[in-house]
Amino acid sequence: MTDVQTGGDMEAVKRLSEAYARLKSELAKVIVGQEQVIDEVLTTIFARGHGLLVGVPGLAKTLLISTLSEALNLSFNRIQFTPDLMPSDITGTEVIQEDKATGQREFKFIQGPVFANVVLADEINRTPPKTQASLLEAMQEHQVTAGGTRHALPEPFFVLATQNPIEQEGTYPLPEAQLDRFMFMIHVGYPSADEELKIIQETTSAKETKLGQVLDGDDILALQDLVRKVPVADHVVNYALEFSRRTRVTQEESPDFVKQWVAWGSGPRASQYLILGAKARAILNGRTFVSGEDIRAVAHPVLRHRIICNFSAEAEGITSDTIVDKLIESIPRADADAGTTA
Repeated sequence: MTDVQTGGDMEAVKRLSEAYARLKSELAKVIVGQEQVIDEVLTTIFARGHGLLVGVPGLAKTLLISTLSEALNLSFNRIQFTPDLMPSDITGTEVIQEDKATGQREFKFIQGPVFANVVLADEINRTPPKTQASLLEAMQEHQVTAGGTRHALPEPFFVLATQNPIEQEGTYPLPEAQLDRFMFMIHVGYPSADEELKIIQETTSAKETKLGQVLDGDDILALQDLVRKVPVADHVVNYALEFSRRTRVTQEESPDFVKQWVAWGSGPRASQYLILGAKARAILNGRTFVSGEDIRAVAHPVLRHRIICNFSAEAEGITSDTIVDKLIESIPRADADAGTTA
């Protein structure tokens, strides 16, 4: 794939940057605050990834995702994960139907709610591992296999899942292999006092909000392809690689604090997502090159669910975000910030 360099590509970069600003403006009509969350969700979408939103109830995680699908003019399905949910409730099932003209019976596949552009997996840790795993093929291959037949999912396709971090009774934590399928783990925090006041004023009135449609599916697919064309200089790639490799306790270059607090570090997918996230961030901000600042900006959402802290870290109140903070401080950034183009 060629780099972004032609006049048509530059025009597309400008269009994406303008669409990004319009999207944020439309979302702001419904969502108060949460600017970083919105940035990270949009970065995930344009990098062709999946996102896991983690936050306590009532922080508009579900509302953000449904509002986003409306502004993007995409089909949207919400799946409420519960302990009795079965895999076929998500992917679909085969039923026997009789052809009234011939009298013959045949199997017909009835699509499940995963067949949508935007799939909201609400409280994904509320359902058993067997049902959680039914999303794996859809997330990785963008298809569902039933009765030996593959059924392609609509494009663009992405899963945005939510999780409540404080209530763990009767839940089934996602295994690391499935967590790794999510490009970003996005922390949704409490609003500020001013934002909460505005939320109360807007949600307790008779105000009705109409959203404008900014992009459609074909636009998003084209812009996702454009993100892949953004050039990355070798020294920036090496800078991203340092973040992944230094989290691994078996590597010689891993710092002492990693060996002290980390049980398992991130795999190669972290390096891939650091670069893809940085590319998306750069082009959303109207730039056609990736800098070290872009890598640092996506380091937390990419790495926080890929670093497994040990008991010593837990005893000292050290989290994966703490590890990422220390990595940002310890990895030399001069080379990564020096160049601007590949």
